[in-house]
Amino acid sequence: MSSSTVAARIGQDGRWAELERLRAGSPMFDAVIDEVDGRRIRVGDDWLVDFASCNYLGFDLDPEIAAAIGGAVARWGTHPSWSRLLGSPRLYPEIEERLTELLGSPDTLVLPTVTLIHMAVVPLLAGTGTVLLEHTAHRTIYDACRYARGLGATVHRFRSGRLDQLEDLLRKAAGAGPRLVCLDGVNSMTGNPPDLPAHVRLCEEYGALLYVDDAHGFGVLGERRPDEATPYGARGNAVVRHFDAGYEHVVLVGGLSKAYSSLLAFIALPTAAKNGLKVAAPPYLYSGPSPTASLATVLAGLAVNEARGDALRARLYDLTGRVLDRVHELGLSTPNTTGTPIVELPIAAGEDLLGVADALWHRGIYVTLAPYPLVPRADVGVRVQLTAAHTDADVAALTDALTELAEQGLFRAATQRPAPARHSPATANPPWCPCPCPCAPCPCAPCPCAPCPCPCALRPSRARRVDQGFPRRSRANGRGSEIKARPFALDRRQSP
Repeated sequence: MSSSTVAARIGQDGRWAELERLRAGSPMFDAVIDEVDGRRIRVGDDWLVDFASCNYLGFDLDPEIAAAIGGAVARWGTHPSWSRLLGSPRLYPEIEERLTELLGSPDTLVLPTVTLIHMAVVPLLAGTGTVLLEHTAHRTIYDACRYARGLGATVHRFRSGRLDQLEDLLRKAAGAGPRLVCLDGVNSMTGNPPDLPAHVRLCEEYGALLYVDDAHGFGVLGERRPDEATPYGARGNAVVRHFDAGYEHVVLVGGLSKAYSSLLAFIALPTAAKNGLKVAAPPYLYSGPSPTASLATVLAGLAVNEARGDALRARLYDLTGRVLDRVHELGLSTPNTTGTPIVELPIAAGEDLLGVADALWHRGIYVTLAPYPLVPRADVGVRVQLTAAHTDADVAALTDALTELAEQGLFRAATQRPAPARHSPATANPPWCPCPCPCAPCPCAPCPCAPCPCPCALRPSRARRVDQGFPRRSRANGRGSEIKARPFALDRRQSP
């Protein structure tokens, strides 16, 4: 097979048509960044404010963190050449020890990326048992579940927020080997965390293990305290500590490539399981490790987090609140109900995404585009990410641009129902969808067949539940008190 044949085959696959149209027609796709100045970037002759960055704490631009690189490289070289099974620079155990303390976990293992962890760990944990996959989980978890299924696991999906569906699946899978429940912590599109305590309770009751990918929550959400500066909590030590859920039935995965701006990821787990992964997980055995600069910036970032991380999170919460305030003033739709720095804005007509991208570009705003099949057709739009390194002027430029585009009717109003998903058997299924039905774009849209021949245990409905809020701890009872879920107001002036 020639490379031209491969290219032709991809081009003939209608599922990628919208992505190819954006890649060819929008400067926001496949861009080459020529220069960076704070949160401003230059692409060719155009300067834009970058709201596509996931460097939530601004560590990528922090001089104290950058200064740590030179000494580490002088001591360890630019890149350790060993796989971790052969040997690790002292930087690795230092990072693992400090992460374990921060997370309050039994132990921690670090590997280069979250994707490598998913692909290695999910099949090992699932074995020939059952994987229950929350339907809005990240694409990389879907890929890992497909791999696990190829090795003998059974995979079912359940709707986000539908604990009754999850419980029914757990009950049916009783006695059928290991049961692994996979879901996101802070969702990469909605910005909302799940009701983690409720998921943990179900896993405890049915003897299952909860696998949580908190790549976007680590560094932002943290443990609740009476003196916390914001509802994000303190220390940024991820959703498990935020919900005080414990690790007995939980495996937590997180990345340092977002809030900590470094090429590294971790899995929090018991020491016995960590030692097992050291001889069974391919990334530990065979993969090249992260570069020395990334290891050094993680250690420096952990120190900065302890010294002034909560102040950075307070700044991040304030900036995010300004954007969400304007979104609500304009009456725009967003699934973000919890105030995290991920603001998804569906557009009024999905086919207009290229025009919306061009309008934002000409107003000097750079965002993450969210086209089909990366998101369901009903959710096509843009994703805005805030960071602590944004300035007041940056956020003002964004809110002014959103106001102009909203006045033109380009964004979906909060009261506007999503347009029905257009059905085309040739383009319905994204290639990672584990559903074998040829016409049901699970989980991207409702199946239009009547009756649907899809053999999946569950098919998604049109409604998306995003009603969970952050819990808060009763200040009267202290650390061990019961956690009660509640949505907090988006008014950034409200005391936590």
